[in-house]
Parts: sequence; structure tokens; C-alpha cells
Amino acid sequence: MHPLLITVAGVGAELTKKDTPYLPSTPNAIIEEALRIEQAGAHIFHLHIRDQKGKPTLDLKLAKKVVTEIRKKTDLIIQISTGGSINDSYKKRIKILDVKPDMASLTLGSVNFGTDVFLNPLPFIEKLAATMKKKRIVPELEIFDVGMVDTAYHLIKKELLKPPYHFNIILGGPGWLAASVQNLDYIIQKLPQPCTWSASGVGKNQLPMIEYAIKNGGHVRTGLEDNIYLKKGVLAKGNAELVEQVLVLAQHYKRHIATQIEAKYTLCQA
Repeated sequence: MHPLLITVAGVGAELTKKDTPYLPSTPNAIIEEALRIEQAGAHIFHLHIRDQKGKPTLDLKLAKKVVTEIRKKTDLIIQISTGGSINDSYKKRIKILDVKPDMASLTLGSVNFGTDVFLNPLPFIEKLAATMKKKRIVPELEIFDVGMVDTAYHLIKKELLKPPYHFNIILGGPGWLAASVQNLDYIIQKLPQPCTWSASGVGKNQLPMIEYAIKNGGHVRTGLEDNIYLKKGVLAKGNAELVEQVLVLAQHYKRHIATQIEAKYTLCQA
């Protein structure tokens, strides 16, 4: 199997300190969290930016500062979120790519998000993909439901994606496809090749999806954005504890952990 890559979605746009006191929710706290997750064994930081008050922001000046400091202090692959929060404009979500990340998320469709809707109409998806291709940013193709796989084929046909493709399949959120081994496996079988994929789930679904990925040659995404608990009723004291949980599973299944050089070769060949 390929060496295992670990992505940490460590901040998110919806989580607050009321949910967990361990959320890194200021620029300095996010930078310090990057150090901790690298030391724990992570390769990729899926990054949302927060301002000094802990509010999600796509402010370019602040984002550039955070990205620059993480690059100075770590060797992590920086994957900026183009999702922002559900209220961010399409213009701001594209403009955030000006911070020159190594990777960026590219969600392949609109999806219910609790009582709200995370909007990603096809023309916007195409523009995001075209901008990433032009800026030589590696897209992580985000899948919340099986129909989003067909959008990937559409982008490939329009030559907006460059192989090898990298997918992140995240299931079990409010209004998304349910997190089950059957659903995950079905999506994996439909993915265009050549590709790599990672898996995760929301809340209690995170660990079963990660375990399946480790056993079946995939990569993993963990982090407080998706799940704040180590186990039922026990909060993770930061993202590093969730990374350590992945490492225990990887050791159990004898899955080799990638070096950072291997991770960059796998994902950032563009």
C-alpha cells in the first residue's frame, strides 16, 4: 500500500470555543497548532483562518500572515479552504487562492449543511478549478455525496483537472450521504484514475471511516473541524491527540506512515 498521509482539518468555520475549549481560534493559536500537528505526525493542514476575535475570515492580509508563519515554522503541506463559511461570497472564496497555498479544497457540488446550504454551483466549481490550475495549486476534490464524483469527470473532460487526482471523501454530516462502509466503498469504486483518496466522517463517524481507509490503501483526514471527541464524552485536547489516534490504528494494521518528502511527491507533483 502507499505510505499513509494524514490531513488535519484543525479549525473549521462553524466550530466555537463553546463547543470545545481546545479549538485554535486566533491566528497565533492556529500557527502554534500547526507546529503541534507536525510534531504529532501530520502531513497536511486543511486551513481555515480566524481573526483575533475567533471569527472565521477570508481576509487576505491575515491569511497571508498565517500561511507565511506556518511555512517558516513547519514543513507541512498547506491546504487552504475555499469553502470559508457558508456566508462567504464566491469572489472571496476564489480570491483566497492568492495566498499561494500548496493545495486547496475544491468541493464538487452544493450540499445541505444542517439548516443551511453550502452552495457550489457548477460555473463556480469550474472557475475555482481553472484558477487552481493556472496558479499550480493542487486541488483536493471534496466529496460529500456520490453524485459529486460525476462533477469530477466533467472537470476532467473540460481539462480543468490534472492527474493524478486527489479526493477527500467525507461522510455523515447533517444532510450529507450517510457514513457507512458500503457508501464509502461505492464512491471509491467510481473514482477516476489515476487518483489517491482520503476518507473521514463527522463526529462518531470519523474513526470508522479512517479505519476503513487505513485498511484499504486510502489516506485519512482527522481534526476538530470534523470531530471534537477522542471517544464518547471525552474531548480531544487539540488536534494532536486525534493524529495520535490515527497513528495507533496505522500501527495496528501495519500501515507505513509517509515521510514529508513522500507526501509532497504524492500530492504536489504539479
